[in-house]
Amino acid sequence: MMRFVPLFLACISLPAFQATEFTKCEVSHAIEDMDGYQGISLLEWTCVLFHTSGYDSQAMVKNNGSTEYGLFQISNRNWCKSSEFPKSENICDISCDKFLDDELADDIVCAKKIVAIKGIDYWKAHKPMCSEKLEQWRCEKPGAPALVVPALNSETPVP
Repeated sequence: MMRFVPLFLACISLPAFQATEFTKCEVSHAIEDMDGYQGISLLEWTCVLFHTSGYDSQAMVKNNGSTEYGLFQISNRNWCKSSEFPKSENICDISCDKFLDDELADDIVCAKKIVAIKGIDYWKAHKPMCSEKLEQWRCEKPGAPALVVPALNSETPVP
């Protein structure tokens, strides 16, 4: 009987660690301050993130010798530091692991840097899937629960 207690405790605590796949409305609400940044609408961002990571903040994808991390699928080749790619430029000056949590402020700051340098087409899904017919990406749910994102707005300077 005592062998099952640790297993039971692990099972009941598991849901607390699985909150990494978000809904369209949760993501839309969390990144709403990116609406209009560099001329990119919230609907475009919501679409891009769906096609890029499936709204999964812990998504990791191997891509041509590098790895892309988190909701925005930020590459360790140029943007963040990882032991896997030690020669990264680390333009966002951050560990790639920081993009794998539900705290999106650092992800957003880096995504803004990427857009300022490379443009929205850095995310390959944008042009073919997210440049027209965007109404389906509108969140109709008022007051969607927010993810953990400190106040940022389109006026926030990108370091």
